[in-house]
Amino acid sequence: MGRPLTTFEEKRLDDLHSERIENWLDQGHGSCALRQPGIAEMVANALRFFDGDRYELHAWCIMPNHVHAVLKSSPAHDISKILLSWKGFTGDQYRKSTSTRGEFWQKESYDHIVRDKEDLANQIRYVLNNPKKAGLVDWPWVWRRP
Repeated sequence: MGRPLTTFEEKRLDDLHSERIENWLDQGHGSCALRQPGIAEMVANALRFFDGDRYELHAWCIMPNHVHAVLKSSPAHDISKILLSWKGFTGDQYRKSTSTRGEFWQKESYDHIVRDKEDLANQIRYVLNNPKKAGLVDWPWVWRRP
């Protein structure tokens, strides 16, 4: 067993892992059910439903096979419960509308704690640019708080 990783090395490994996953997703792997306008709209409505109550949305993007959302949860609502609520509701709605069974979302979620205003701006920019980076032209499922 070698020496423990430094904080810098751990962060770099995390960044590389995240980049690899994002590249895989942006290549359009998986079912891409969110490419269907009715399914994407259902997810967008779910994201907006408790905006201003349980959380404050800053930006979101619904990609063909995954979703990005930048939000600040209210003190009374835990981010993991917000994500479970989104996934549970939209998964149920998807299964009902398509008469399918099984999982709609992966169990895991990737989250990032925003540390400061610069980091917030970077996360919002990343979310807004994700469709263009993936080659999606005039992608309608992107939103930013005015």
